[in-house]
Amino acid sequence: MFSMATASAEMSLKRHPLAATIILSVVGYAVVIGTFIGIVPAQIYPDLSLTEVNIISDAIAVVNAVNVIVILAGWRWIRRNEVRKHAAAMLTSFGLILIFLVLYLTKIGGGGTKEFVGPAVAYYPYLGMLAIHILLSIISVPVVLYAIVLGITHTPQELREQTPHRRVGRIAASAWVLSLTLGVVAYVLLNHTFGWEYIESGTAVILTMIMTLV
Repeated sequence: MFSMATASAEMSLKRHPLAATIILSVVGYAVVIGTFIGIVPAQIYPDLSLTEVNIISDAIAVVNAVNVIVILAGWRWIRRNEVRKHAAAMLTSFGLILIFLVLYLTKIGGGGTKEFVGPAVAYYPYLGMLAIHILLSIISVPVVLYAIVLGITHTPQELREQTPHRRVGRIAASAWVLSLTLGVVAYVLLNHTFGWEYIESGTAVILTMIMTLV
């Protein structure tokens, strides 16, 4: 019974990859936006200290740096027609994206953000990099999801002959590598080159108030 349900779900994904991508993208955007504006219940996030926020920030930078290497390795392998290695790399990359998302939402929802403090000559380039990083991240989500859905529901031959996986994957990998790289550079500038000011998130403030009342 379970195997039949699984097979049915896989067939549905294969027939409607774009619809699945749209649904997953909307859910992802809703969780992130909901966390930022405080719609997501504050209780689901731990109340983080500044030290813990810093540790998570470091972890996010490491995850993103490793992901850049994994994506580039996967890109190289597919150019050499090493399909299995490529598939393993891309699934690993997607796993790292999920880890990043959990860490990021935990940091924002239970802790806060850091605002750049530095000279104007560095501040505006930093803002530019950060803006491109965020924009590419937002745009990349549905593209990456579409490439992943196609990849896990089709055979290598089907991917080559029946889907736009190669073109979509190339766009997704390029955008994501650039976004991740800019994110790591922004992290270095913010945390290890210039200064920052810590701003506790609204979600974290609400959680602190609840814990105080309890």
